[in-house]
Amino acid sequence: MARAETQTKSTQNGFRDPLMDQHDIPFIGDFYTKAEVDKMVADALEEARAIDEKSMADHNFKATIISIVLGFICLALFVDGLLRILGIIPPFMDLDVNVIDDIIDKVESDIMPMVQDTAQKAQRYIPGR
Repeated sequence: MARAETQTKSTQNGFRDPLMDQHDIPFIGDFYTKAEVDKMVADALEEARAIDEKSMADHNFKATIISIVLGFICLALFVDGLLRILGIIPPFMDLDVNVIDDIIDKVESDIMPMVQDTAQKAQRYIPGR
């Protein structure tokens, strides 16, 4: 009776061939053949590959969304800082990072006199003047 239950249960799973030759002793004769084991291993590998492909596709989708959000935030903060340095956006919390006025002052005080002196000296070397 145990043999009949075992054979019925195993044929419902689809692993056993109903015409398979088994021993009369229920637990000793209840074994899988090499072909059945190979089929079970192949089915398990196929299922694992399908799960792996699905999980990797899901991971790639989520990672793409996260990268888009982080990239947009970094780009927005970079543009904000650039516009504050150029003086287009007013200072935030009294932190003035505008460097344009400092650069203009330095150019007017240090560079312009040297350029004017060089231009006056260069006029002497230009023929026809």
